[in-house]
Amino acid sequence: SEVPQREEGMNPYEVMLSESQERMIVVIKKGKEKEIKNIFDKWRLNFAIIGEVTSDQNFRIKDRGKVVAEIPAKSLTEGVPICFRKGKKPVYLEKINILNLKKLAEPKDFNQALLQLLSSPNIASKENIYEQYDHMIQTNTLIFPGDDAAILRIRGTKKAMALTTDGNGRYCYLDPFLGGKIAVAEAARNLSCKGALPRAVTDCLNFGNPEKEEIYWQLEEAIKGVSEACRVLETPVISGNVSLYNENKGEAIFPTPIIGMIGIVEDYHNICSLEFKNEGDLIILLGENKEELGGSEYLKVFHNLERGVPPQIDLIKEKAVQQVCREAINENLLSSAHDCSDGGLAVTLAECCITGGKGAKVALPEKIRNDALLFGETQSRIIISISPKNLSWLQEMVNKNKVSFQVLGQIEGDRLQIKGLINLKVEELEMAWKGDWVKNNA
Repeated sequence: SEVPQREEGMNPYEVMLSESQERMIVVIKKGKEKEIKNIFDKWRLNFAIIGEVTSDQNFRIKDRGKVVAEIPAKSLTEGVPICFRKGKKPVYLEKINILNLKKLAEPKDFNQALLQLLSSPNIASKENIYEQYDHMIQTNTLIFPGDDAAILRIRGTKKAMALTTDGNGRYCYLDPFLGGKIAVAEAARNLSCKGALPRAVTDCLNFGNPEKEEIYWQLEEAIKGVSEACRVLETPVISGNVSLYNENKGEAIFPTPIIGMIGIVEDYHNICSLEFKNEGDLIILLGENKEELGGSEYLKVFHNLERGVPPQIDLIKEKAVQQVCREAINENLLSSAHDCSDGGLAVTLAECCITGGKGAKVALPEKIRNDALLFGETQSRIIISISPKNLSWLQEMVNKNKVSFQVLGQIEGDRLQIKGLINLKVEELEMAWKGDWVKNNA
C-alpha cells in the first residue's frame, strides 16, 4: 500500500506484478532515510519506503496491515524449475533456402534500382526519429546519430565510448545460426569503423512461442551463432533480455536477435566518421566482393523475395578486416570509414556521398552479376577513403593482416559514378534517402 501508484484502486496483485518502467528498488542503510529523500527531491523523483530487511527469512507482503502473501525467501532462489525442450529445424527452410540466380532478372535501370533501395525504410535516413530526442545531453556526443555508431567522450580523459545496435531478422529467418553470427560481426564492424575496439555485448532476443519446436530451434541456433561470434571477436555478453511469444494470429515474427555493443576509443582525436570529405582522396574497399544475394534488402525491395541463404561469414577474416581499419584510424591515416551491409556496395558509397556532400568516381572490376556486385551484402567489407600519400602505409597494414583490398576510385565532383552502372547526382541520392524521391514517384 506504500508503493507509489499511477492508477487508483490497484489491488495488491496488480501492484506487485505491474511492469511499469522507470522504477528501481534500493536498499539503504538504516538512519540514512533523510539523505536519500533529499537526493530524490533534488531530481523531483517519487520516493517511498515500502519495507525493510528482516531476519526471519520470509518474504512477506502486507496491504494496509493485512498479510496478503508470505513465502520462504529461500524458495525464490533455489529449486527454480528448468524446462528442457527439443528443437526441430523448420520444414519451410527446405523451400525458401533455394535461390536460383539464373532465374532472377537484373534491373534494366540500375540508377532507379539504387534510388528505390535508398528509399527503403530499412536503409533510408532515420533523422525524423532521432531528431525527436536530445542527443547532446551533457555535451559529450562526438559523433551524432546517423553514423555507424555514436561516440561519447569520457570527460577528463582522451578516451571515448562507442555504441551501436544491430540485427537482421531476415537473415535469421533464413539461417538463425548464420544470422546470429552476422549480427555480432556487423555491430563490431560498426565500432571498428569509428576506431573503437569492441569490448562487450548486451543482447535482446526477440522470438515467437518457444513451446513450438521450430521456434525453439530458431532460438537455439541464433544463440549458438551469437555465442560463437562473441568468442572469436572477444566481446562477452554482459547483459541482455529475452522477448518471447511474439506472434499474431499464430504467426511468429522473424527470429530477431538485436545486438547492442560497446567499444572503447583510446584517443577521441583519432575517431573516424563515414562521410567522404576530401576531393581527390582514394576510395578503397577492405574485404572482397562475392556473388551473394540471399536475404538481401535488394531481393526484398526489388523482387519481393525473402529467400536464399544469408551471405557467409569467416569470423577470422572479419576480425582481420576490423583490425586493419582500427589500426589505420588510430594511425590517423583515414579520412572516412563506413561498413558495407544493408543494400550492399552501391548503398554504402551513396551514403558516404550523401553525408559528405561529395561525389565519387569508381570502377568495380569483378566478373560477377551486376546486381550482386552493386547490392549484394557480402560480409567483412568496409569502404574507406584515404589521401594518396597514405596508400603505402595502408598497403603494409593489409599485407601484415592478410586482408584483401582494392582501390575503387576517388572522391570527385557532385555525382556518384560507378562505371557502366550508376550515374546519379548526389542531390538525387539524398532525395531518395530522405524520402522525397518516394513522394515524387508515388
